[in-house]
Amino acid sequence: MSEPIRHLPDNMRRQLDAQSYVGPATFGMRPLLTEPSQLDEWQPDVAIVGAPWDDSTTNRPGARFGPRALRANAYDPGTYHLDLQVEMFDHLEVVDYGDAVTSHGMWELSRAAIYERVKEVASRGIVPIVIGGDHSITWPAATAVAEHHGFGTVAMIHFDAHADTANILEGNLASHGTPMRRLIESGAIPGTHFLQVGLRGYWPGEEDQKWMRDHGLKHFMMQEIWERGVKAVMTDVIAAARERADKVYVSIDIDVLDPGFAPATGTPAPGGLAPVDLLRMVRQIVLELDVVGFDVMEVAPAYDHADITVNNAHGLIWEALAAMAVRKRDSRA
Repeated sequence: MSEPIRHLPDNMRRQLDAQSYVGPATFGMRPLLTEPSQLDEWQPDVAIVGAPWDDSTTNRPGARFGPRALRANAYDPGTYHLDLQVEMFDHLEVVDYGDAVTSHGMWELSRAAIYERVKEVASRGIVPIVIGGDHSITWPAATAVAEHHGFGTVAMIHFDAHADTANILEGNLASHGTPMRRLIESGAIPGTHFLQVGLRGYWPGEEDQKWMRDHGLKHFMMQEIWERGVKAVMTDVIAAARERADKVYVSIDIDVLDPGFAPATGTPAPGGLAPVDLLRMVRQIVLELDVVGFDVMEVAPAYDHADITVNNAHGLIWEALAAMAVRKRDSRA
């Protein structure tokens, strides 16, 4: 492989190095690439992909604005991780690969656009981090990742208040409440490779619960986290993931957080995780497992207060990037 080409014009570099409210809105003020050929030249480790689609929501819409909010509204936290003692971007090359261009009201076109955008990243061995948008996006995004690594070879760690395993909702097979069933039915990620963390509340019902049992999904309910504690549960999550596959896709619905910490979401469910725990859970997963895909979904900024949800979602990605930087640094040692 040729040496990567990573030159930016001086004035573009100055703007990206300035405060977050200066210059173009890219995630984490990372360089913006738009063409597959640029990925080949730049050879990044990670590419951020926006997926501004929310036509599959069942309650409050607005998550289509999530990708832009995480780029434009998040507080710039710095790039040196205090706990991990790593300067993130000294070891990890991250770019913003723009958005999948979705088509309002047209799921099949939008699904194809999301799949193709993520495939352009994953097929090059680059880790895609996808920002939604509603959770239906995980269907094409995780399919593209699983296709590159091989159907049935990737485990899914799914943080959510809801299982998203319904068969059909109000006539919609591509609802944000159905993507995990679609992934399982397709064979991209088998049910036996699914680990769901933080489930709680009052949905889905017994019919879908039976389908999940029949297909071998494993759950770590919010009740169990409350009873046993985060550290004990995470030990089991990591062990279960290792038993199932060598590679992992992490999908986070921001409503896994308690709505006191994440009000800006379409289907808030009381009694969820606190950021102090979820941030460290994500960090541990990425430090200990080979994460080949990652997404954060369902941030609907119109319902936010003081960008609290946006900053918590941004922090989850920041934790993943810092842990990836540690893994890459240590692999070179």
